[in-house]
Amino acid sequence: MDDATQYLSADSLAALQKEYDQLKNVTIPEIAKRIDEAKQQGDLSENAEYHQAREDMSWAQGRFKELDQIINNAQIFSKTKSQAGLVALGNTIVVEINGQSKSYTIVGPHEINPAKGFISNESPLGEAFLGHSVGDDVEVTVPSGKLKYRIENIS
Repeated sequence: MDDATQYLSADSLAALQKEYDQLKNVTIPEIAKRIDEAKQQGDLSENAEYHQAREDMSWAQGRFKELDQIINNAQIFSKTKSQAGLVALGNTIVVEINGQSKSYTIVGPHEINPAKGFISNESPLGEAFLGHSVGDDVEVTVPSGKLKYRIENIS
């Protein structure tokens, strides 16, 4: 994983920090204890508990390194309206497409939740909206063709 800037809200950073602390102070030490206990049972070649604990440790250490990279490269963005009236990271926008209104919130890639309308600033749709203002028509190329959105509101 590279050292690129990771855009996060303060709430998301706090949640990731909590997960990081949990892994560091609870999960990894508990798995290490399970590995040690399994080693003391003898023959490791047929010890399912040992092999499962090793797999769990591998996952936990990988996630720990991933969280460390994200947290160390985090840049907090606020969810306030852009001063210039342009769509920016953290904004919620209302767009019109095919006669229907849809609402999207532009967030960093670690906070996406399409069901809630949270789209990444790095996604084709999120990237297309950035820098536009109310009334702008934004054309986005998707696998099924081109879609045309009109920005109705930025908050």
